Amino acid sequence: MLKAIAEHDELGRDAFLSHYGFGKAQSYMLVHEGHEYDSKAIAGVAHKWAQGTVLAAHQFSGGKDHAAAWLKRLGFRVKAVKNPDWARDEVILACDLVMANGWRGLDAHDERVVELSGLLQILPLHAEADRNEKFRNPNGVARKTFDIATRHPDYQGKATNGGATDLRVLQEFLSRPTEMTETARLIRLGISTGELQALPPSDDDGADDEYGAPEGRLLMRRHQARERNKGLRKKKIDTVLRHGGTLACEACGFDFEAVYGDRGTGYVECHHVVPLHEAGEGRTKLSDLALICANCHRMIHRRAPWPTPAELKATIEERRASLPRDSANIVQQRNRIPEGSLPEDRR
Repeated sequence: MLKAIAEHDELGRDAFLSHYGFGKAQSYMLVHEGHEYDSKAIAGVAHKWAQGTVLAAHQFSGGKDHAAAWLKRLGFRVKAVKNPDWARDEVILACDLVMANGWRGLDAHDERVVELSGLLQILPLHAEADRNEKFRNPNGVARKTFDIATRHPDYQGKATNGGATDLRVLQEFLSRPTEMTETARLIRLGISTGELQALPPSDDDGADDEYGAPEGRLLMRRHQARERNKGLRKKKIDTVLRHGGTLACEACGFDFEAVYGDRGTGYVECHHVVPLHEAGEGRTKLSDLALICANCHRMIHRRAPWPTPAELKATIEERRASLPRDSANIVQQRNRIPEGSLPEDRR
């Protein structure tokens, strides 16, 4: 790697890139001894010194999972050329500020913009390597407030260049302002107390459309952390069994033990039924948890608004009732639904 850097310094950037057929870095730069280098080009040429042949530009990616990752593993510093797109959580906070300002954009010197800039810089959403020195600075935050304000239906001028997330979040604030304002408050509160920063990233962080909520990633992480709390799950199961209940899904009636025998004994998932915009810092009560199967859990979380287990159960029963008798029996067998989970007239 150091030999590739030395060759770059000897030839100069343009000649080095031209000689080896690389373009200028679009995503990440290598920083070494105060100088910046095109990360992909350096990695490709370094391969010549290590393996005897240069990796051509078309043979690998310069992104964070390839060239940038290789450089970081070797101990080099890599920085982003462009800042990451705004996450839903960030747009929620910006939209909340615009709404509080009468749906008008704010200047970069406004103390509220400066305060939000500082908050966004500590949100645990984007890796340090994906940020550059201008990450969510007051100028960028001010521009975002105008992106949102100029998308408001009452705005008469030309809209600025905002993203699709800006418009979606704005529409959600207009349709349910109380819930979205409370969401912004909970994000701020969670950051100020350190609770949200202490949560590990979720496996589903990037899947907002498939498995997420309009409230954003951070409150979703807290929601999932509460659902996956092994101690709470055990207490919930023990309480249900102690009162003579079973571990059947509260939505569809699926019972893991009834279907899988000993392998399924004691197994069921927990769902935290309190909506994200209402779930504050208070301790999770057992009554906040519902026992459901993996399929129903996924269906609840698939898109907002999330149904309660009771609402999902009503949907399932309505669907089953609408099927012809033979089809209902086929569905029951295919899904291996335990006896007794179908409505009385479909057994």
